[in-house]
Amino acid sequence: MASEERKLVEVKNLKKYFRVGRNSILKAVDDVSFFIRKGETLGLVGESGCGKTTTGRTVIGMYSATSGKVFFDGVDIHSLDKKAKKDFSKRAQIIFQDPYASLDPRMTVGDIIGEGIDIHGLYSGKQRTEKINELLGLVGLNKEHANRFPHEFSGGQRQRIGIARAFAVEPEFIVCDEPISALDVSIQAQIVNLLINLQRNTGLTYLFIAHDLSMVKHISDRVAVMYLGTMVELASSAELYKNPLHPYTQALLSAIPIPDPEIERSRKRIVLEGDVPSPINPSPGCRFRARCRYAKPICSEVMPEFKEVGKDHFVACHLL
Repeated sequence: MASEERKLVEVKNLKKYFRVGRNSILKAVDDVSFFIRKGETLGLVGESGCGKTTTGRTVIGMYSATSGKVFFDGVDIHSLDKKAKKDFSKRAQIIFQDPYASLDPRMTVGDIIGEGIDIHGLYSGKQRTEKINELLGLVGLNKEHANRFPHEFSGGQRQRIGIARAFAVEPEFIVCDEPISALDVSIQAQIVNLLINLQRNTGLTYLFIAHDLSMVKHISDRVAVMYLGTMVELASSAELYKNPLHPYTQALLSAIPIPDPEIERSRKRIVLEGDVPSPINPSPGCRFRARCRYAKPICSEVMPEFKEVGKDHFVACHLL
């Protein structure tokens, strides 16, 4: 259960831009703010290309921020010196989306999991071997798997290896970057339940990035919704799914299948019109306005403020 007092991660007005060509700027993350309490899971959802992964990688320091601040335990991670960055990398880890591309095919599973242990000098010799075997058991694999190579495993098993690698340095915070999207549906629930159980046992804090809203509801304490680099809604998981306020959130939730044929047939799905605008040199105003059925003239002129409209429920919309 998350601590109400302590904010482990705090992101303030984060921007991450990429130069595309000579005169174009891709605004992947554009003025995003949120926090994650210690022991909490914050789900981050949105369509592909909305900036979720870029946000996660900038929060963990894999990308440098164009502007804004990312505080971890009160310290701005983008102002750290080399030694402090190494210390931070022990406290914060990432589980990558692709279980095939994220593991070095030339390394054994034992060496993949043990790499972080070696870098930080945590264990050596027999203790290192015992720790690797313990981690393999923790994620549902056998110690015999330590001597095998990644190509000998299924996608679900590879993702378990990636999780074991992230846990090897005993971090406090993990960015889970769509850790189930490349897996079969039958395996997805296993991986999510594994992450939940590991969190209960260790008190970990997660930023869980995904586009599967039903799975996000299952694992998250709070959920943030992104659209084209901006945050459009943030609330507790129960509140967001019960009372979505932003038109984009409403459309996303209407697309989730309900396992009851009667209800599924009778409910109305919100179909978004038009194409997703380009994040390159975006025009002023609300990024969602071109696809919003409620858009007003002000929506094309002024970017809506991300403000609290109810207790711990934040929305960026001129309609509220």
